[in-house]
Amino acid sequence: MTQRIALIGLDEPESNVIRERGPDGIVAYESLPRIRVQDAQLWLETKMGGTYHRIDRIVFHGIFEHDFDFLAALVLWGGPCYPEPQPMLDCRLRLPCLARALKYTRFGAPARDYVGPNVEYIAESEHVAKWGNWHCGENKTRFSGGWVSAEPCLIEPFIVGEAVRVIGIGNRYWQIRMTGSGWLKSVHDDGATFMELDAELLADTKAIRQGFGLSIIANDYMVSENGTKHQLEVNHIPSVTCFPELWEAYRDVVLEWLM
Repeated sequence: MTQRIALIGLDEPESNVIRERGPDGIVAYESLPRIRVQDAQLWLETKMGGTYHRIDRIVFHGIFEHDFDFLAALVLWGGPCYPEPQPMLDCRLRLPCLARALKYTRFGAPARDYVGPNVEYIAESEHVAKWGNWHCGENKTRFSGGWVSAEPCLIEPFIVGEAVRVIGIGNRYWQIRMTGSGWLKSVHDDGATFMELDAELLADTKAIRQGFGLSIIANDYMVSENGTKHQLEVNHIPSVTCFPELWEAYRDVVLEWLM
């Protein structure tokens, strides 16, 4: 019997490639479908709406505003999912993810601070405030002096240096120099490029990946002007389309898993 497989979160050009090269029975959702877990079976609403199909396997690659409970449902289901849903759930929220990552990294300094909603923080030097659970430079601000956030907020010293990302897909790893016209850096900037893998950052990323049990990982660091390394955040769903090499590696890993 043909298994029914759901791809969730990939854009149409990428999902089409996997559908064309993968096994029969693949349906793709760019956004989160309605979900039901019942008697250890997973049901997703059809794209036409109104009816539900039982799903045998899931490939999940996206970050959505309300995906936390969806990931929890995949954990409760317990069926075959790539990546593993429990580590994705553990990484989804910024503050809990960082608190756990600091247990595994060698480069957790400097210490992070925290303020609750509507609590003033007074910084004698430049700091960065981060709130919410989005990535790609959103919900961050650079400040000095007094600052008040309306939301729970992570605060860390502003570090001058180079922003880099170490990505692990399958058993392959890459390091990317992130760039940008301002202080926020991204793998999506035109100047972002591959660079030589730093052995210490690679080992650190592997330790964090193992600690969380992540199937794939993108680990962000700042390397200061004097060479000191600082772990910033763990990404459980890294962009795999910003470079052809990453997409090809991800595509091949997913197809191997499906087959």
